[in-house]
Amino acid sequence: MTADSAKSIWDFPSPFVLYMTPKALDIDGLNHVNNAVYVQWCEQIGWAHSEQLGLCLDDYRRLDRAMAIRRGEYDYILPALLDDDLQLATWLTAGDGKLSMTRNFQLVRSSDNMTLMRGRWDLVCIELSSGKVRRMPSEFCEVYNAAVVSGGDIK
Repeated sequence: MTADSAKSIWDFPSPFVLYMTPKALDIDGLNHVNNAVYVQWCEQIGWAHSEQLGLCLDDYRRLDRAMAIRRGEYDYILPALLDDDLQLATWLTAGDGKLSMTRNFQLVRSSDNMTLMRGRWDLVCIELSSGKVRRMPSEFCEVYNAAVVSGGDIK
């Protein structure tokens, strides 16, 4: 789903958004959402966005290709707490149409529109059967390059 009606809170236009609510298992000894949970949520929304664009795990297997995380960065800005209503957004923000692309994330607390976390993945195309870096298949280029957004304003 997109959240164009709330563009002003987002770092980039036309986000793909999932709504999250932390549960007891997400909370750590400091009484906030554990940082590892944010990473899991980013993986969850990354797959959901890819599927919404038209590429799923079965396509990756059929093509013997995958976009693998080469580097992940996360800035934990404010804590998320039990039962907070959260919005996690993602975008594809760069792609060379050959080997690599970039995915960004932003987690916002709905009650006050505060950004709690920002993340970024640098992705590289690999051949699943060997794990080696390989050129993106045409299906990846067509789907992912068409979804790349620009005009971001990371605060």
